[in-house]
Amino acid sequence: MLNISPENTVATKINRRKYSSMRVFLDEAKMRKSRKRLYLIFFALLIGSLFLPWTQNIRSKGYVTSLQPEKRPQTLQSVIGGRIESWHVSEGDFVRKGDTLLFISETKDNYFDPRLLERTDAQIKSKSSSRENYQQKASALETQIRALQENRKLKLQQAQNKIRIKSLKVTADSIDLVAAKTNEEIAEAQMQRMDTLFNQGLYSRTDLEKRRQKLQETTAKRVAQETKLLASKNELINARVELNSIEADYDNKVSKAESERFATLSSMYSTDAEVSKLENQYSNYQVRTSNYYITAPQDGYITRALKTGIGETVKEGEQIVTIMPADYDLAIEMYVRPLNYPLMHVGEEVRIQFDGWPAIFFSGWPGVSVGTFGGKIVAIDNFTSDNGMYRILVSPDPEQVDWPEGIRPGAGAKTFALLNDVPVWYEIWRQINGFPADFYLPETAENDKSKESKKGGKK
Repeated sequence: MLNISPENTVATKINRRKYSSMRVFLDEAKMRKSRKRLYLIFFALLIGSLFLPWTQNIRSKGYVTSLQPEKRPQTLQSVIGGRIESWHVSEGDFVRKGDTLLFISETKDNYFDPRLLERTDAQIKSKSSSRENYQQKASALETQIRALQENRKLKLQQAQNKIRIKSLKVTADSIDLVAAKTNEEIAEAQMQRMDTLFNQGLYSRTDLEKRRQKLQETTAKRVAQETKLLASKNELINARVELNSIEADYDNKVSKAESERFATLSSMYSTDAEVSKLENQYSNYQVRTSNYYITAPQDGYITRALKTGIGETVKEGEQIVTIMPADYDLAIEMYVRPLNYPLMHVGEEVRIQFDGWPAIFFSGWPGVSVGTFGGKIVAIDNFTSDNGMYRILVSPDPEQVDWPEGIRPGAGAKTFALLNDVPVWYEIWRQINGFPADFYLPETAENDKSKESKKGGKK
């Protein structure tokens, strides 16, 4: 029954004092007292809650990735340009390392020859034979040079001996000339004495004529000896000229042979360079041939084919297919603002809420949160990313609950990096004023600093 109007009131129908709850409201004094008590309890709880511990944290959005770079999803490119001839896998297939994914054919006319490797190998063998011929020719020329040098040595010794002989002959002829001159002087003196004695009548004219004939003979011998000496000197000069001629002739022959040998060696080295170039081309052709088959670099799943049509051409370095490694270690890639970067340390605890997994998270009281997972910071970039924020890698905490098995790289996640414990009132005051979280050092860093200070004191 409703108390709609004074005429139809319920106060006359029921006894309100009969019920305890109604007696409270009817008694205004008690009601005011109860109200004050409720207010006091509420304010006491409110003030008490301001002194409760609050864990400071840094919120961020991140993505699931792999801790090891080689275990992250990757795109396979074609090393060479070509034309797709056949596919050997389908999207979603599991492949082993080395399995053939697709086959491409050649599109450049420089490699159309089906016997390209065979012809290149024949060129290498031909050039190698030429190189051996040049080497043999250089060895023959070296032998010829040694023979010329030996002959030159012998010829020079022979010429020097001849000069020595001619020199001795000149000396002997010089001595003979001196003897002839002495004989001429003696004969001339005897002629003078004979002439004096003839005038005194002691010798006959016949004796005088004999002595004069003797003088003429000695003079003729002296002239002949002088002629012989000049001839010997001329022979000595000729021997020396012959020595110089021999030396010049052999020098010319040795120089010519050495020049021809050096030219042969130069041709041999040029052939070596051509052989090396051809061998390099042969290796390149072999590698290029092996690149016709695009294989899986590791075990994984084919996620998407970026080039699909048979006969479709691909350029060098163009993406063809993406593969997701089968074995990977999960991690979270989170980004923090430069304002919070100094607060991040390797080994710090992080709470994670994965997209698709229900969770109730109290940022200030992580201990009472439900559905979140633990992680630890393992790496911090020293330079900002393209978005102007610092990238941080978080790995699973081995002491916490394992991450869900259904998590895959690329999934979204919300991260909460846990910092210092502060009172609630301080956190409210910090948030109102827009101050950053308290700067602190982890326990390991503080211990390291204390050890350094102790070492410094000992010194």
